Amino acid sequence: MTEPQTITADHVRSLLDAGPGATIGLIEGRVEVISAEQADTDAYLGALTVIAQDDLADELGEDPTDEQISAEAEALTTQAQQIGG
Repeated sequence: MTEPQTITADHVRSLLDAGPGATIGLIEGRVEVISAEQADTDAYLGALTVIAQDDLADELGEDPTDEQISAEAEALTTQAQQIGG
């Protein structure tokens, strides 16, 4: 089990595979990959964006290595903890 604001390599992979407009966000202290469609629902009202799919894809490029994905997850965890307090 991970800490509530821990972004894992699985989150990063899921966001890379998600469609345009998707984000990794914090909602009620949890980390979730949020699709563009979900972001417009009441369930995700007030979610804090950590990173958008297009920004992540730009940072990692095509076909990132497991090491790059893990390093990005660690960096995003730090960012999420700063955002979420």
